[in-house]
Amino acid sequence: MLGFLKGNPEKKLRKAYESKLAEALHAQRNGDLRTHGTLMEEAEKLYAEIKKLEQAQS
Repeated sequence: MLGFLKGNPEKKLRKAYESKLAEALHAQRNGDLRTHGTLMEEAEKLYAEIKKLEQAQS
């Protein structure tokens, strides 16, 4: 009944994904490749969750 009050988990994940990508880019530009790799792994996990949600909605 009040479904419009619930948060959109896909939107939340996309925001976190974009944030991780931005952090990874910043780390890469600063020459910190270890942190860049870690952040990219986390971003890939978030992307997989986003794709899983998209498939569940279809």
